[in-house]
Amino acid sequence: MIIRTWRGRASPSHAQKYVEHFAANVLPELRTIEGFRGASLPRVERSGEIEFLVLTKWASLGAIRAFADADISRAIVEPEAQAALTSYDPAVTHYDVVLDSRE
Repeated sequence: MIIRTWRGRASPSHAQKYVEHFAANVLPELRTIEGFRGASLPRVERSGEIEFLVLTKWASLGAIRAFADADISRAIVEPEAQAALTSYDPAVTHYDVVLDSRE
């Protein structure tokens, strides 16, 4: 399994807009991709901003390519997400899962 990570930041007044966008738009799209294994959206307040850490789980790099195309290191940030965020990372990080207590 591979975990794809990405960070975005929002003002406290717009943070819920990002959560709603993720739930209504991102998750339904991800669920249509073979090899998608789930997602989490933790958040933390830092210096007056809300930082989101998007964690998506994938069966393989091939499954990630079905979502992100050839450049899997590039973040996919839709215009609606950009409008809710004050800043975001342009790149993602992929981690090979070597131990998962739920497996």
